[in-house]
Amino acid sequence: MLNGLQHTSGATSPFSFKLLRQITDNFSDDRIIGHGAYGVVYKGVLDNGEKIAVKKLKYMPPEYDSDKQFENECTNLMRVQHHNIVRLVGYCHETRREYVEHGGKYIFASEDKRVLCFEYLLGGSLDKHVSDESCKLDWNTCYKIIKGVSEGLNHLHNDSIFHLDLKPANILLDSNMMPKIGDFGLSRFFPSTETYTTTTCYTTRTHQQPSNLAKI
Repeated sequence: MLNGLQHTSGATSPFSFKLLRQITDNFSDDRIIGHGAYGVVYKGVLDNGEKIAVKKLKYMPPEYDSDKQFENECTNLMRVQHHNIVRLVGYCHETRREYVEHGGKYIFASEDKRVLCFEYLLGGSLDKHVSDESCKLDWNTCYKIIKGVSEGLNHLHNDSIFHLDLKPANILLDSNMMPKIGDFGLSRFFPSTETYTTTTCYTTRTHQQPSNLAKI
């Protein structure tokens, strides 16, 4: 069981929103390490010194089904453990009553807080290293990334999980340029051996950000 901000490596734990605000300096702009289509990623530091990436999900209109995407990412990442798949450290899903301004008046309103916490990766995302014009990586590194992504996908497919949003922005790199597949918000679990055909185009828009920032 967690004690304060302590974390046991390899475990996925529920975190309170209060705790996550504390380890990110109240989600300070100085702690931002990346932006995604559905949230902002902050650097958090636990009291044992472990660094984690804290992805605070944005409010999205009902048609985006934020709860479903949050559930997909949590449950599918907790199903798999592989060195080429980003590790889910913890999560937070709380509904809070907050005093906010609306129409010139202050009222109490309910707001869902959804946060995902991942291992902290120093290498950033693959899209910062490759483009249509050039590739900044040598062949041995490229081969390692291709092999690692293939092994990660194979592991997912063997467990009947399909990512559905694989792109360079969702492939993360550690300090040794080892790739890890991330961003499972659109992923699906098909618990049978039947063949499925999808008719919907799944993707998320990539946000531009400085190349020295890590992204989840």
